[in-house]
Amino acid sequence: MAGRANCGDGVGTRQHVFLLPEYLKDASKKMKSGLMFIKLVNPCSGEGALYLLNMCLQQLFEIKVFKEKHHSWFINQSVQSGGLLYFATPMDPLFLLLHYLIKADKEGKFQPLDQVVVDDMFPDCILLLKFLELEKLLRHVTEEKEIDQKKYYKYSKEKTLKWLEKKVNQTVAALKTNNVNVGARVQSIAFFSGHQISSDKEEDYVHYAHGLISDYISKELSDDLSKYLKLPESPASLPNPPSKVAAQRQRRGK
Repeated sequence: MAGRANCGDGVGTRQHVFLLPEYLKDASKKMKSGLMFIKLVNPCSGEGALYLLNMCLQQLFEIKVFKEKHHSWFINQSVQSGGLLYFATPMDPLFLLLHYLIKADKEGKFQPLDQVVVDDMFPDCILLLKFLELEKLLRHVTEEKEIDQKKYYKYSKEKTLKWLEKKVNQTVAALKTNNVNVGARVQSIAFFSGHQISSDKEEDYVHYAHGLISDYISKELSDDLSKYLKLPESPASLPNPPSKVAAQRQRRGK
């Protein structure tokens, strides 16, 4: 689906190509106001990133970009240079809320959510509070108190690690279901780092899944999760996951 965005030069509009799930495309036709692009904090890097929010379906999507050199798109009667391909994939909003909960935990007290999810740089973060399943989600990562019919929350590291472990296990199951071969990549990392990694295939899957989940959490929490999963410590020279390498190249190219 091709989307239009003003290029800001007063000459016309620049079009972009997005790959969206079919049901999302249909939903946008029925209610155009239900889809919105917003800029929120990336919970891993702390920098701004583009997301797609569908309040009708109560879903958050992260926007990934595929870039190829010397590539253009033919859209209707125009040629769009750059060849960028954007695609939206569903994302658990709890990863973004977790970023603010951990930040607020430095004060060491229970707080109402509207005082936790506050960001001057990314004010659209308050839209995350409109998810109907919000309270249910927060139970996975917080302790909760209710005073005078108002709820207060505090980040729980113990609950969070248990929740992330479930995410890792779900990712492992998905990798196996889709017959993704992760052993070769894990073993190549071991070769470059000079460290031995068990040839146990299950451990390879857990290593790989941990790396994928780490794209959505801070480095400190990723390290804590690694210890919680009892994974061997990774050396500093260990190569970054493909998504992080792509992000670094994109920042250098700006």
